[in-house]
Amino acid sequence: MNTNTSRQNPAEWDEDAQLLSHTARDLPMGRHQFHRERLMARIQQGQRTRTAAPEKAGRIRLSRPAIVLPAVAAALTGAVIAVVASPAGNGAGSGGVATGPALTTTVGAATTKGVPQLLDRISLAAAETSHPAVKPGQYIYIESRAADTFTRSVGDKTTLASHELHRRQIWNSPDGTKGWLIDPAVNDSPEGETLSLPDEQGNPREAGLNGPSYDYLAKLTTDPDALLAKIYKEEKGHGNSPDQQAFTTIGDLLGESYPPAELYSALFKAAAKIPGVVVVQDAVDAVGRHGVAVARLDETSGEREEWIFDRKTHVFLGERSVQVKENSGEGALIKPGTVTYTSAIMNRAIVDGIKQTPSQAG
Repeated sequence: MNTNTSRQNPAEWDEDAQLLSHTARDLPMGRHQFHRERLMARIQQGQRTRTAAPEKAGRIRLSRPAIVLPAVAAALTGAVIAVVASPAGNGAGSGGVATGPALTTTVGAATTKGVPQLLDRISLAAAETSHPAVKPGQYIYIESRAADTFTRSVGDKTTLASHELHRRQIWNSPDGTKGWLIDPAVNDSPEGETLSLPDEQGNPREAGLNGPSYDYLAKLTTDPDALLAKIYKEEKGHGNSPDQQAFTTIGDLLGESYPPAELYSALFKAAAKIPGVVVVQDAVDAVGRHGVAVARLDETSGEREEWIFDRKTHVFLGERSVQVKENSGEGALIKPGTVTYTSAIMNRAIVDGIKQTPSQAG
């Protein structure tokens, strides 16, 4: 895999939704930096190139990963995201996903107190989680609910809008060469699209930190210090800072992949060693479940990445990215409290065939 795909100049990405859809396999990893740069590029582009067209939807079309953890009961405990009043269409240019006002939330207070203890408890819970091996011919299935913020231009005015909460399903083979994605915010077809494609140069995809397969993860070191050193070394030069990029990369390694139990536990121990990691005592996932978050603020962008866990069991619930600091200039459109992405894990399983669901397997 070309691990630099999601890190190129965002202005170089084609606006064509089909192109972005077909390159979805390259977009998930390094997702937070890509998502932010994509959003900022659309804001800048919208301010530079006004048109007389009634509406120009500058959507952020990307295959955003959900985090792989044991299946969690999908108790919809109420709305998590407040919305700001602004004009919105209904499904315009977003496949099967309705659109609405920008996603917002209350910015929770963060503290460094208790970070090592919390991550230690999460690591212990992760080590005790059953992770059966994935056999050749099987697929890792992940179902989530997700929503994201994007830019929209109407006449000479650019505003933030959102894709409403929707269902996302993905299947990946253990070697990472075969897969399928159903996400109406990424592809317009209800049947989804294949992820079994070569990279943009036509070469076979190679797994790595920015695009891990099960087989790749199974070979990584489980020593937290060595694991973190590898991340810092291989991600050098990416992101807004080495520490933020290390945090984001660990989040990506917990993404649509299936870490063995020992590695899964080691990832949290490694995260505890990154400067600037904080605890947010009350964070909410995409379907309204409250939990405690392990988070880190990107000082350059002002966006905070939050991994949300059940307060008692320490099972992963979901994740979100929240703007917490005021921006100036063109970035002023992204106000504190804007939720640029939110997700909730609903199911994870090993199935015997592509596009097979756990209920069909059972």
